[in-house]
Amino acid sequence: MSVEKKLMDDYKIAMKSGDKVRLETIRGMRSQLKNFQIEKMRELTEDEVLQVLNSAAKKRRDAIELYQQHGKADRADEELQELAIIEAYLPKQLDESAIAELVEKAIADTNADSIKDMGKIMGVIMPQVKGVADGKLVQQIVKDKLSAR
Repeated sequence: MSVEKKLMDDYKIAMKSGDKVRLETIRGMRSQLKNFQIEKMRELTEDEVLQVLNSAAKKRRDAIELYQQHGKADRADEELQELAIIEAYLPKQLDESAIAELVEKAIADTNADSIKDMGKIMGVIMPQVKGVADGKLVQQIVKDKLSAR
């Protein structure tokens, strides 16, 4: 089942059950998808749908971080609920150990030996982890591994 179809089905279920948080979150995602589709002037591919959902999830993560920094725990909790709903439609994310393994392999493949080679490594890794790992986390792991050399 496509992600768009699943969103539509879950939207109907949320409407019937009265789950306001899920309903509003799915409504927002559907709106973003529709806007992106209008912008592209064609039907979206599954990768494009996931790209839009990843973007929405990233916005939520950033908002959670900001709310926590400014002591607004109630708003952070709301964003956390929305993030959990969005992540249900995304592929499973790689954990830190899997990313670290890929980073080690990329470092070995590119013969990188200093932090100056970070761009080269990121260029190798990012296409491999697109959609299944957070770019900031990948960047931090690469930086840590290169700094340790």
